[in-house]
Amino acid sequence: MSAQPDLLYSEEEEALRAAVRDLLADHCDPAGVITRTESGAPHDREAWKALADGMGLAGLLVPEERGGQGATHREAAVVLEELGRSVAPVPYLTSAVVATEALLACHADDLLAELASGRRIGALAIALAIALGVAPGGDHRAVRAEGGALHGELTGVADATAADVLLVPADDGGLYAVEAGAVTVTAQVSLDLTRPVAKVVLDGAAARRVGDAAPAVRRALRAGAGLLASEQLGLAEWSLTETVRYLKERKQFNRPVGGFQALKHRLAQLWLEIVNTRAAARNAADALATGSADVDVAVALAQSYAAPVAVHAAEEALQLHAGIGMTWEHPAHLYLKRAKADSIAYGTAGRHREALAELVDLRAP
Repeated sequence: MSAQPDLLYSEEEEALRAAVRDLLADHCDPAGVITRTESGAPHDREAWKALADGMGLAGLLVPEERGGQGATHREAAVVLEELGRSVAPVPYLTSAVVATEALLACHADDLLAELASGRRIGALAIALAIALGVAPGGDHRAVRAEGGALHGELTGVADATAADVLLVPADDGGLYAVEAGAVTVTAQVSLDLTRPVAKVVLDGAAARRVGDAAPAVRRALRAGAGLLASEQLGLAEWSLTETVRYLKERKQFNRPVGGFQALKHRLAQLWLEIVNTRAAARNAADALATGSADVDVAVALAQSYAAPVAVHAAEEALQLHAGIGMTWEHPAHLYLKRAKADSIAYGTAGRHREALAELVDLRAP
């Protein structure tokens, strides 16, 4: 029988949270993030350098003997909660989690150490909307390996415009490392302006085989989906906190709007949903960290629940901020767009519910 998961935060995790929150307060204030999305260069390189190089957070999931910090998914989850609270435009999920997890299943410790140090940014070259369980043979086979070079076209690759190296699954079952300069990366229209997607064209790009695609992609997508729930938790918590704060200040009929019973009920319901999301996200992070036999169940459960809650929280924030919430200057739209984009990342909630039903043998009739 599996050990009981520990859903509480340790003192070290709370200290990590405080440090990351302080750093993001300096680098990712709402006005600055909005300005950056308008600049044509949405990724915040300074914030990434501070997180990855200054604090060493890019290598949390990498063992010390392979060039990382030797921490666990629990610590990475805390970082992602704070990144979600700030909708920080940094490639942490895509590089420090998804690409790193793919490399942990391979034999490319030189490249893994570079990603762990933050000196280079990696991206797994599959569409952000690809779900766990879609084995190489679907979209992954869009790339053809021929004589040490890759040919093909991929769309919807998150943070490809920031990546220095792309990890590309190919039709021969291999996972290949390709330098970003050897491919053509074209930004695509993206709902989430803080995590842009791009089209990647490989036209005879020189590639280095680093391992087998199937186990690497499965490991990467499982960790990505499981820890995405922590980002969604942070996003939802910000939405609730800021909405409560605004409703205490906003007055109608000479009394705070937050005192109206109908709004209290909506906020109380949202608070309950967020509490449950925290339990599901922490359970997934703990299962990934401990290698629990129930990790697939924990990840599917977390994404089944967290995705719709994050969208609901962001929608409530925008609506309850009334007219100001509809303006470009207020950051509410960034959170709603991130929540909507996250709701299809690494599989929709419906897809995860289907997987969960199979895992616990409760298939629909």
